[in-house]
Amino acid sequence: MALAGIDALRVLQEFRHSDDQIRRRFLAQDHVLNDIRSDVYVSGTYVRDYLLDPDPQRAETYRASLENVHRHMESALASYGSQVAAPEMQHYAALRTELTGYWKILAPISQWDQAERRRSGYAFLRDEVFPRRQNMLAVADRIANINEQQLNAGNEQVVSLLLRFQDRLILTLVAALIVGLGMALFTMRKILKLESQERMRYEEVADARSQLKGLSARLVQAQETERRALSRELHDEVGQSLSAVLVELRNLSAGLGIQSTEQTRGHVETVKGLVEGSVRVVRNMALLLRPSMLDDLGLIPALKWQARECAKRTSMNVSVATELDSDDLPDDYKTCVYRVVQEALHNCARHSHATTVRIRVEHKEGRLILIVQDDGQGFDIRHMKGLGLLGIQERVARLGGKSSVHSRPGEGAILSVELPLTEKSWSSESRETDSHPVS
Repeated sequence: MALAGIDALRVLQEFRHSDDQIRRRFLAQDHVLNDIRSDVYVSGTYVRDYLLDPDPQRAETYRASLENVHRHMESALASYGSQVAAPEMQHYAALRTELTGYWKILAPISQWDQAERRRSGYAFLRDEVFPRRQNMLAVADRIANINEQQLNAGNEQVVSLLLRFQDRLILTLVAALIVGLGMALFTMRKILKLESQERMRYEEVADARSQLKGLSARLVQAQETERRALSRELHDEVGQSLSAVLVELRNLSAGLGIQSTEQTRGHVETVKGLVEGSVRVVRNMALLLRPSMLDDLGLIPALKWQARECAKRTSMNVSVATELDSDDLPDDYKTCVYRVVQEALHNCARHSHATTVRIRVEHKEGRLILIVQDDGQGFDIRHMKGLGLLGIQERVARLGGKSSVHSRPGEGAILSVELPLTEKSWSSESRETDSHPVS
């Protein structure tokens, strides 16, 4: 299109130059011919007045004017000769011959006296001047007709130039249209190919994400299963064994009687104290891995126990408020809420230096809502996001829920979790409002 525009501008400039040149040439030649015609008429008038005027002084004035007309006509002929085209050269030569003969005939009268002018003047005008003047005017008319023909030829040349320009412009536009359509088809084909590739990659990424989500879910499930197994193993095997050892130590201490030495009794009491401590450690480890009350009693008792344990370890005031009966909640929901609260309490104890933590669990409009709020030092969520929060988001997203954290430095933090919960997920035969602060 740029090349077509440049070519069009060049052709238009050429057309304008040609048209202007033809117009100026025609006007200049027409002006010269008009001057020659005028000079012929004026010269005839001056010759008549010169020959017929009885006043010698006025006659001399007419003769001088006739000489000026002669010089002006010669100048006009010279100017026209410099512009004449080849088709007009023959007519121009005939006109110049006629004018030269005309002025040669008029040359002797400048020498006539008054008597000669009076005697021969009228006959000279009738027989010599008027016929030649008509011949010269006829030649001038023929030149004017040729000049007009040249103008028409120039106009035809301009029209031909315009037609060629129109054809070239149409050809250029068709070529540009064909090239544009070709580029459009090529671009569409390329875009469709890229779109197909991007769709395949998107499907691969979506499949990989789905596989990662499934793997994450299986990992979390395997982790919970392993924790449940370890918890029960510690509680049932190690805990029972240590409890049996503790019972035997108590029997041993009671059977020693008075005969045993104080040193022996001291050793037995020391061993008994170590075993009791081991029993507590094993029980706490089992409860931290997977509290049996989460499976046996449900979510709310487990949360309350977790709140009490956290309050004992950290001296924080932890309260749990609920507005649901969680006994019929799916196991995935109970585990998710318990682990989220566990991670939130761990972060409060380790990072926020909070003194009060409030936990609220409720069922509202088909959603299970968990809110954990503390009065700690807060943080900037744009620059601080640890693995604990990522783990919470992963657990919540696996159940189709969403989580958010709102916090500012010095203003504490609020963790909100929403899980979609339908009536099929749990049956709410009995719902009670329970708000129990635990410290």
